[in-house]
Order: sequence, then structure tokens, then C-alpha cells
Amino acid sequence: MEECYSVARVFGEHKNIYRVYTELGEMMAEVSGKLRHAATDQQEFPSVGDFVVVSLRFSEMKATIHKVFPRKSRFSRKVAGTNTKEQIVASNIDTIFLVNSLNKDFNARRIERYLIMAWESNANPVILLSKADLCEDLAENLRQTVRVAAGVPIHVISTVNNRGMDDLNQYLKPGTTIALLGSSGVGKSTLLNYLAGEVVQETKEVRAYDDRGRHTSTSREMFILDNGAIMIDTPGMRELQLWGGGEGISEAFEDIEELKTQCRFSDCSHKKEPGCAIKQAIEDGLMDEKRFKSYVALQKEILMIEKKQSNINRTIGNKKSKVYIDHKYRGL
Repeated sequence: MEECYSVARVFGEHKNIYRVYTELGEMMAEVSGKLRHAATDQQEFPSVGDFVVVSLRFSEMKATIHKVFPRKSRFSRKVAGTNTKEQIVASNIDTIFLVNSLNKDFNARRIERYLIMAWESNANPVILLSKADLCEDLAENLRQTVRVAAGVPIHVISTVNNRGMDDLNQYLKPGTTIALLGSSGVGKSTLLNYLAGEVVQETKEVRAYDDRGRHTSTSREMFILDNGAIMIDTPGMRELQLWGGGEGISEAFEDIEELKTQCRFSDCSHKKEPGCAIKQAIEDGLMDEKRFKSYVALQKEILMIEKKQSNINRTIGNKKSKVYIDHKYRGL
């Protein structure tokens, strides 16, 4: 029987088994043997949000994934641990909701890290400050957020008293894809349930002594809202390990990048040199010294990752060259 090929979208991933949305509705799918053996890196496998070519097995209501279409955007991070590998969190997204709670777990430095990766993804970041009903000092938290946001839209929201929720409608257009990103316990699943108008994700209480949450979502999944907007919920990420970020850091720290051009010396280290615009801005109270230290630390982290990845690529290239030479001259 001739196979029927179709275009589908990956809605969920569970240990190499994928949930795809096809012209016949939802199906479970797995990658073809050819795709599995041809893939040289994990990023070549399907990820939530991907558009893929599938063959449909009507009798079983299952599918086989044969190809992943090029991604217009993707939010990636380094995999946990010491491995220098990319993990694609979500792909083909239009907007990223960076959810940060306004309780004791609020952290402006964490927002900076998320913004770097959001800018790197080619999607548009939007900062959501959730749990406004639990905030003890909204003005201060908002001030800190504005100083790191670099022009990114900021919305203060609460699902408890509906504060700011209507403001999110401007992003929830039919056919658009929005990814929810943030640490455990910031309210991503609660926000998704509110927007969906029903419970589609379980929620858990946060710890009382530090307002940190436990993982509720254990895998990345996609949901279609009644108005046709598509939401991707992701597991909470306590420590977001950067992946790439060269362009993203320029966007996230646009204020510092601009100040650097005003230093007297082009190679200014921003430590002891006279005429340093960065030092002057800190002394004048125009820049938070913690923000500059964060910028320096994040740059070092990105350079370290790039160096490790370069070494890995060089090793892989050498191995491929050796295999080619062995095959070319085998038998001589």
C-alpha cells in the first residue's frame, strides 16, 4: 500500500515518541530509521513546535516522521550538566512570554539571562510579572525590571484578581505561537489554564519559605486556545544555561553596549582607565553596578561555551577526515 505523506506539527515529545497534529487530528509518531541514522546532532531531531513531513498509517492512527522543516525561530539552552550540547526548548515561535513571579523568588539577574536567549531565538520577548497579588514592593520590582528590559514590553499580571490579563490579548492572535518560559512556580501552568478557560495543566503550591515551586510541567507541550492562538508550556528552568547568545547579549544589554562606545579608549577594560563611560555611569547612579557585573559574567560564560563547542567541532571534523582518508586509501 502506497504511503500517504502529509505536513504535521509536533505538539508534544515524550522519550522519543512524539505527539503530532495532522490533517486527521492528533496522532502518536516516531522518527523514521533513515532520519534517525542521518542525524548527526540532537537538534536535527524533531522538537515541540516543529513542522514535519509524516507518513500516516490510517489503520493504526499513527505516523512516521521523515523530515523536519527549517525553523524560523528556536529557543535553545545548553543541556544540563557538563555536556556542551544544545537543547531546543521550543521552535517556530512568534512571541516568548518570559514569566517571572513578583513574590520572594523575584530575580532581575534571571530575567537578564532569559532575555539573552529570547533575543537569540528570533522570537519577540514579552516580560510577564506574575502573582502581583503577592507582591510586597511592586514599585521596586518594576523598577528593577525596567532597568534590565531594554525596551521589552512588561506586563504586571495576576490570575487571582484578573489584573493585566486583558492586556495579553494583543499577542494571542489566531495562528500565532507563544512559548511560556520561566522558573518552576512562577505560574506558567496557572496562566495557561486561565487563557485556555479550563484546566489543561496541573498546578502545584510553591514552598512557603522561599516561594520557589516544584516542577509541574514535566515535558514541553503545545495547546490550541479557543481563538486559534497556540501556546507552548515548558518545564520550569531554575538555572538557564546559556547556549550561544552573542547577538542576544547585545540586545539584552543594549544600554551597556552603547556606553562602551563612549569610552575614551576603544580597548577600555572598564576598570582603571580614565574616561570610562561605564564607570562614570555607575558613579552617577545611571547604571546599577550589579547589572554591569552580570554583563561581564555572562560574556565570559558565553565565550567559554563557544570555546568548548569549537573544540568539539574541531574533534568531530578530525574524526570525519580520518574516516574519509581511511576509506579512500583502504586496500592500497
